[in-house]
This record gives sequence, structure tokens and C-alpha cells, in this order.
Amino acid sequence: MNDVHAYTGNMNMVQAKSEQHSKNSQAPRPTTTQRHDSLRRDLLAAAQSFIEINGLASLRARDLADAVGCSVGAIYNVFEDLDALILAVNAITLEQIGARMAAVPPGPPPQTFKALAAAYLAYAVEHRRRWDALFTHRLPAGKEAPDWFMHIQDAAFSHIEAPLYQLRPDLPVGTIPVLARSIFAAVHGIVALGLEHRTGAIDLPDLQTQLTTIAAAIALGLAKPHPTP
Repeated sequence: MNDVHAYTGNMNMVQAKSEQHSKNSQAPRPTTTQRHDSLRRDLLAAAQSFIEINGLASLRARDLADAVGCSVGAIYNVFEDLDALILAVNAITLEQIGARMAAVPPGPPPQTFKALAAAYLAYAVEHRRRWDALFTHRLPAGKEAPDWFMHIQDAAFSHIEAPLYQLRPDLPVGTIPVLARSIFAAVHGIVALGLEHRTGAIDLPDLQTQLTTIAAAIALGLAKPHPTP
């Protein structure tokens, strides 16, 4: 009797395994596009983590492949080369910087300029190595950043343009984006030199005070009547 029960139990287990195998075999397999999209997301996450922890110089294709469990060759199925992967990471960094700026509440231009500068500094401090990678990465000679990347960069700069339009509605429309980039360059230079202690040691509160003071001074200076460029 026990043998009968044991036999019946074993047959039930075999049948259950067979049914499960049948279900698994009938489940739709991911398409090539789905696999590539998944690999792209995994590689981006791994690259961001590598840069965030160790800096851009630490990024190696072999390490990324090991981190996501793929071959080195598989990386180049979703990214043209390592530069393209770094551009994608830097685009995410730009989008995050843009989001910080977008969160600045509207107000008088000098106040807005100060808040935008402070938001930029805060991001640079919190994500120092990824922020640094945004400016230290160089494309090979003769190769320019693609249009999609430039659009993301333009979107980040647009948050500087808004208070400029409010401050100087008399300026020709085409000059505002150029002026916004010049203001960004000034702010970035202060942040970079301050964080790297290139002009002497300075603590973060003092750096923020100096940065916001200069940002407000730029706004006040632009507010004065000037000949139209």
C-alpha cells in the first residue's frame, strides 16, 4: 500500500514538473529590442555607479560587462563605443541639473539668479564625480556631441534664460541664449575653482556666499540700462 502511495506521489510530482515546463516553454521570450533596452538600462546604471564612486577614469568596458553579466562585445550592441555610453551618462547628469534649476521658484531676477547658482553648487557637491565627468570627458578629435545631447544641454540652460527675459525684455531674442551660456560659464568657473581649491582653500558656506553674491551682482549689472548689442 505504501508503495502505491509513493508511486502516485512521484507521478504527481512528475506531472507537476511537466506542466511547469510546458508553461515556461509557452511564455513569450523577450525580443531582441527588449533585451537591448534592458541591457542599456543596466549598463547606464552601472556606469553611473562606477563614475559616482571612483570617477570617470575608473570606467572600463570589462568592469561594466562583469557588473551587468554580459560580454564586452554585447556592450557595443547597444552603444557605439564607450564615448557614447559616457555621453548617455552625462546627459542624465544634465537632466538632473536641469531638474534642480527647474525647482527654483520664480521671483525677482537677482533672487532667481542666486537660487539657480546655489542649486548648481549643491548638485556639484552632492554628485562631485559625475558633475566632474560632465566637463572632463572629451570626444575624439573631429567628433561632435550629437544633436540629442545638445538639446538636453539647451534645456538645462533655458532655466537661466527665463529670468534674463524678465530682466532684459529689450534685448533681441537671439542674444538671450548666448548671454545665458556666458552667465553659466561664470558660475561654473567659480564653482569649479572653489571646489578644487585652485584659488586657495575655501569652505563650502563661504563658497556659496561668494557665488550667490556674484550671481546677484551679474543680475543687478544687467538690469542697468545698456546699449542694445
